Amino acid sequence: MNRKILCAVLVGIAAITAVPSYAQTDGTPAVTASKKATPADRALGKSVRRALSKAPGFDVSGVFVRARGGAVTLSGSVKSGAQIQQAQDVAQSVQGVQSVTNKLTLFHGGNG
Repeated sequence: MNRKILCAVLVGIAAITAVPSYAQTDGTPAVTASKKATPADRALGKSVRRALSKAPGFDVSGVFVRARGGAVTLSGSVKSGAQIQQAQDVAQSVQGVQSVTNKLTLFHGGNG
């Protein structure tokens, strides 16, 4: 009896995990977050980083810039709250930037 129950449970698990499911699409390729950077994306990211490095009083050392199709994401940390807004303004002013997502945080100096 226990063998029959175990077999039924294993068959049920196999049936659940073996059934693939597919979403229907309209035929257009989906854009995913893992899309690789194109040469234009890399050039735009470098332009934004260069503009940040030239901004007066801005320390770009803890800032990471990611560009994908004109959308720029800033991440990392800066030393003052004013630099968070400054980074957004500078990035938005760079030619080719269509949008800016600002994920910068304040650096609190240390391990915790």
